[in-house]
Amino acid sequence: MTFFAVHRGERPATAADLAPLAFAGYAHFTAAQVRGGRVRGLDLHLDRLRGASVELFGRALPDERVRAALRAALAEGPADASLTATVYSPAGEFTAADAEPELLVRTGPPSSGPAGPLALAVAAHERWLPRVKQVGEAAKTHHLRRAVAEGFDDAAFVDRQGRLSEATIWNLAFWDGASVVWPVAEVLPGTTMNILRRQLDRLGVPQVDKEVTPADVPDLAGAVVMNSWTPGVPVHRIGPAALPEAPDFVDLLHRAYAAEPLTAP
Repeated sequence: MTFFAVHRGERPATAADLAPLAFAGYAHFTAAQVRGGRVRGLDLHLDRLRGASVELFGRALPDERVRAALRAALAEGPADASLTATVYSPAGEFTAADAEPELLVRTGPPSSGPAGPLALAVAAHERWLPRVKQVGEAAKTHHLRRAVAEGFDDAAFVDRQGRLSEATIWNLAFWDGASVVWPVAEVLPGTTMNILRRQLDRLGVPQVDKEVTPADVPDLAGAVVMNSWTPGVPVHRIGPAALPEAPDFVDLLHRAYAAEPLTAP
């Protein structure tokens, strides 16, 4: 068996299959960690792909077709893996041609993300169509590279209203000492974030949606970033403001995430 696999639908992808996406950027995706051949929040991943496909292409692939493609790709490699499912148009970019969307599934080595704690630079940036997880988005890599050049690990974004929204490839979450604080702004609703929200509800942990600005950071009791790799990497600095590492907060998020059932595609 191979460790890496790239499938178009339920069969291995060819160079001709990959060309429309390799030379275009009008596509969306979801990413997941696979453990034991199963993923957490499968319903959220399917919802994301369905909704984004309707937004970008006006139609969506049936869920069962998506699940069959995921199963085929996962059968090619180990039970633990990273998985990316990308929906694109074979008509390519810069065209209004109508074509049935296609699905590419890539698997690779599993990841748990960085250990942290991280220092985040503050960058003014708002993503176009933030509710769609888009491929490319050069601005995110640009801000990451600038942040590292300035001595930070990554970057957090502020919108035109001065609100912290998300980080380059991460959602943000804060801790006020009693509640999990989700920043109010236009952000990508991450699958890990939504897993945590429903599991924290089940655990009876208070959650609040609140606008958070860089000026509010010194009054917070902790912060993390999260994505498909991990439910929480501690953040110890945002811009010039230091934050406590809040190990109990980080542990709470990891416990909530672990409570989400693993599901086979």
